Amino acid sequence: MDKKENEKYTYEEFLEIIARLRAKDGCPWDWEQTHESLKNCMIEEAYEAVEAIDLKDDENLKEELGDVLLQIVMHAQIAGEERRFDMTDVIDGVARKMIRRHPHIFGDVSADSSQEVLKNWEEIKKQEKNETSVLEGVQRVPKALPANIRAQKVLKKAAAADYGPADLKAAKAMVQKDFSALMAWADSDETADENGDFGALMLSLINLSRFLNVNAENSLTNAIEKFINRLGSDENLAKSKGLTLSELNPHRDSDLRENVNK
Repeated sequence: MDKKENEKYTYEEFLEIIARLRAKDGCPWDWEQTHESLKNCMIEEAYEAVEAIDLKDDENLKEELGDVLLQIVMHAQIAGEERRFDMTDVIDGVARKMIRRHPHIFGDVSADSSQEVLKNWEEIKKQEKNETSVLEGVQRVPKALPANIRAQKVLKKAAAADYGPADLKAAKAMVQKDFSALMAWADSDETADENGDFGALMLSLINLSRFLNVNAENSLTNAIEKFINRLGSDENLAKSKGLTLSELNPHRDSDLRENVNK
């Protein structure tokens, strides 16, 4: 199926390539894969695509989107071999969902802002899932999501039913209360966080982020990058002064750090 450099493979040809790899006389590795064995690959490829977006790297994004598509087609191919569903079912399902959830485009509903669109989307979704309680909606948030993202989704759904802090002042008070509880545990003789004080504080901080219009996941990611950059800068500074990195640690010797930075 080799093509010249100026020729492009089609979507249908890509499906044929994956089917050939999955054939019994195809690639041993591809043939051995299952939905379960590919789970981590799906997660990793999605995150790599997000990183390419953050870096505004079109070439890398093009490649990573292809890797995400590969995962989708592989899962559909595996399901097709088991006569459960195939790629046509996947496409049909998502196409129907887009039509159902955009009645302001494909129906007679009015939506003049993105907020109205999202409100309609959530209402239609509830009807599709036959959700009769807030708890049902919260329980549908996938457990496989990173904890930060899952917490944001759970808290957002709860807040839509007026469950949780009503305003910024209440959210701040909750953070202060949970911080005090965590510090009390840290100062105690208890070796295990049996009350989950650490997690409670994290959840309160994510709740606070809603009122501050801060994306908790992105904020933590940015903080990690700042930490890495600061670590690299301090490590280079330490080397230039003939010191170890620990000698520049502000938590161990702030006076020495100030002298070194002069």
